[in-house]
Amino acid sequence: MSDSIHEQICIIGSGNWGSAIATKIGRNAAKLPFCHDTVSMWVFEEEVTLPESDKPVKLSEVINSKHENVKYLPGITLPSNIRAVPDLKEACQNATLLVFVLPHQFLPNLLPIIRANVHPTRCRGVSLIKGLDFDSKTKMPVLISKTIEEAMGRGFVCGVLMGANVANEVAMGKMCESTLAGNFGDDRINERIRQVFDEAPNFRVARIDDVAGAEACGALKNIVALGAGFVDALGLGGNTKAALIRVGLLDMAKFCGMFFEGVEQGTFLESCGMADLITTCYGGRNRKCAEEFAKLRLADESINIDQESCNALWTKIETELLHGQKLQGTLALQEVHSILESRKLEESFRLFSMIYNISFKGEPVSSMTDAIQVKKSFTEMLRRSSSRRLEIS
Repeated sequence: MSDSIHEQICIIGSGNWGSAIATKIGRNAAKLPFCHDTVSMWVFEEEVTLPESDKPVKLSEVINSKHENVKYLPGITLPSNIRAVPDLKEACQNATLLVFVLPHQFLPNLLPIIRANVHPTRCRGVSLIKGLDFDSKTKMPVLISKTIEEAMGRGFVCGVLMGANVANEVAMGKMCESTLAGNFGDDRINERIRQVFDEAPNFRVARIDDVAGAEACGALKNIVALGAGFVDALGLGGNTKAALIRVGLLDMAKFCGMFFEGVEQGTFLESCGMADLITTCYGGRNRKCAEEFAKLRLADESINIDQESCNALWTKIETELLHGQKLQGTLALQEVHSILESRKLEESFRLFSMIYNISFKGEPVSSMTDAIQVKKSFTEMLRRSSSRRLEIS
């Protein structure tokens, strides 16, 4: 890429996390010499009612006039160079860097439009989406970054940004770390993209090559966080949650080694690994909603709850507690369970399986501790899972 080419950045999504990362990207784009000043942020248009008026107004207009996402990130001022655009074609016109930060179930309808309007040869992407796709034919998990790459075509490269990044804390400027995983062409381009996100000293971004490990951790840690919510509802305390986190990390490492190539042990000690797992198990929407789910279940565990009833309860909790945000942990849990069930691996992943059984099959919440035990070492776990990957691929 020529030094004369400026990055035209487009953020695809404007929810809680999308608006939070926009605070970093906007300020960086305004000062980095290789970026266009204006950053487009695609907004799924909604109407909101402001306290000073009874008349509904468009969310994009509020963001552009007040520089605040009053619905998903209230109280935080967005940089004035963030431009909310409800038309996707316009938002990503000639973009050279796409930042994907929205529920992944919306991607299939959006990617053809995005592909047709971005810069045809210089565009790359970074996904902040926490989830996995599932190939119904091969019964294998598929990285969302790979789904994006295939849909975009033309040699499009998509990395990921994952880490211990609670959105509101990032937006408020509290110090945290994040991991940028990907190789975007050469060292100079890699560093440029890292700088787009990095805002030291409060948002420190390190780059690694291991996209598969970083991205899978971002999805799987939400499953463990559901278990953490169950532990909290049971009132079991910090020791039990620490054990859950340890066993959860081992299940994450085993799953990554079994189903993805090139996963590095060191990735699990990056912000995208252990740190993200810890913060998600102590805060965040998945833990919060799982605690509420378990409390409602514990109120009367004598009732046999079938999958339909569990789904309805999760939907009710999501609506009441998240106010428009989406609960990604239950989606990832269902996808992972489909993979494990299709290959008869439920017993090999007892923690994931127990969280699924409590969440969707009416297993008593009190059974949670039965699955918090693993005797194999971390290194042995990765070695054996890698060998098993060769058998199932």
